[in-house]
Amino acid sequence: MIKVKLLDYTPEPERVVAMAARLCYSACGAEELSERMSDEKVREMVEKMVKLGHASTIEHVSFTFGIEGVSRVLTHQLVRHRIASYDQQSQRYVAAHHFEYITPPTIAEKPETKAKFDALLAKIRESYDELVEMGVPKEDARYVLANATETKILVTMNARSLLHFFNLRCCYRAQWEIREMAYKMLEEVQKVAPVLFKNAGASCVNMGRCPEGEMTCGHFSEMIKKRV
Repeated sequence: MIKVKLLDYTPEPERVVAMAARLCYSACGAEELSERMSDEKVREMVEKMVKLGHASTIEHVSFTFGIEGVSRVLTHQLVRHRIASYDQQSQRYVAAHHFEYITPPTIAEKPETKAKFDALLAKIRESYDELVEMGVPKEDARYVLANATETKILVTMNARSLLHFFNLRCCYRAQWEIREMAYKMLEEVQKVAPVLFKNAGASCVNMGRCPEGEMTCGHFSEMIKKRV
């Protein structure tokens, strides 16, 4: 089961975004501007920045997530989002003798496919253990491990990168595992920055149309209902 926890974030993230926006058009300093702004003004400024796409103002706030129960398949996709910081559990230093693994729903739903999958992973565990017992370093024995191997990762993104991440990974065309994680991350940030992430999600959710053309998932109506 995927576990996502928001570990840390910029204090008062929406006030920081509003302060950055006001600073662009004011002779006053940032600290003075922040003290002057009411909560309602902060809300107005954040909504305006998101609507106008003045994205540099939202780069000043960041969010750090602790993520567990995901596969190496997922993290290989995740690190393609380059404006972010990552630290992943090392297979070089952490022994994988009893590694857990992620089973895709399409495999788990059929007894015959699940049995074949489980048998293969059991064989991989056995081969890994044997190699280590034979003196092969963990950093080399890990070459036999599967992409299904469970891993843990710490991820930090600024709000602009997160919004782009949600555009791509909350979409039905995203792979099932990273899509599930993206929605869990979205739920976390909406708790602490509800205005900033009000309409965050797949591109169709915040654009009001599907940008995929012939590659559309066909779930546009369903996705629009997810708007909060």
